[in-house]
Amino acid sequence: MTVSEAIVEAGVAEAAEAWTDGVRTIGGSGDEQAVPAELPLVEDPGQVAPRDAREMTRLFLNRLAQLEEGTHEYQYVRNTLIEVNLSLVRYVAGRFRNRGEMDDIVQVGTIGLIKAIDRYDPARENEFTTLAIPYIMGEIKRFFRDHTWDVRVPRRLQELRVDLARATELLTNRLGRSPKVAEIAAHLNISEEDVIEGQVAANGYNASSLDATFTDDETQTPLTEFLGERDEDLDLVENLHALKPLLDQLDERDRRILSMRFGQEMTQSEIGAALGVSQMHVSRLLSRCLAKLRTGLLTD
Repeated sequence: MTVSEAIVEAGVAEAAEAWTDGVRTIGGSGDEQAVPAELPLVEDPGQVAPRDAREMTRLFLNRLAQLEEGTHEYQYVRNTLIEVNLSLVRYVAGRFRNRGEMDDIVQVGTIGLIKAIDRYDPARENEFTTLAIPYIMGEIKRFFRDHTWDVRVPRRLQELRVDLARATELLTNRLGRSPKVAEIAAHLNISEEDVIEGQVAANGYNASSLDATFTDDETQTPLTEFLGERDEDLDLVENLHALKPLLDQLDERDRRILSMRFGQEMTQSEIGAALGVSQMHVSRLLSRCLAKLRTGLLTD
């Protein structure tokens, strides 16, 4: 039984169309499609049985290679090939059913199918699925690599994360404990620095909200309580901000002394020589200025 006969028997296509030496025209009201006469008319490609889809794909791919791109016939054959092989996309996408919305994965996989159809060369006489499946799989993996990480990291580290996970699981089962960094590095034949870098990068795959809470003894504690530490530089910023108006209240000589002592890091003797006073007098002036500033800060 030919493919055309199988389709007719399955009720999927209507092969009783009038045949001509060139093309058949289907549809109406401005949406006509030109169908190559030697090909079966497929009214609902999604209903083609898998046993027929393989032979139909071969037939349509051979004809696609003979048609001029941009013509109505080319468009019909190409579109039919895409729809007939969507079951192949869903088959590959099924391997990732636990990693996201299936509709999104199927859409991404369809891009790979289209690329395979456009790049398939019938002259090589290779099975279409040997080209299509890697293309579909590649597009889906690229989608996960580029869109599912909460924090974007280089592709090298994204791939290293998978290797680290597999190596960790294998070594844990073998050693009966969590493997050390050196053991993972030796197993993967990479440096310990690369292992550490990959482990740090893996934290970017999933991120938790700062508003997330942890339950401990029926008490919910926000994540922010466990993160961060006091930054001493912030106190310095506050002190400098509070110190500025106090410095403006000093006379010009006192500000100059403070600048030479703490800005230029001059000794008291060098300051005395620059001002023409003794080192002891400079010491008294500094003590008086600092006491005044300290009192002002404590008062504020």
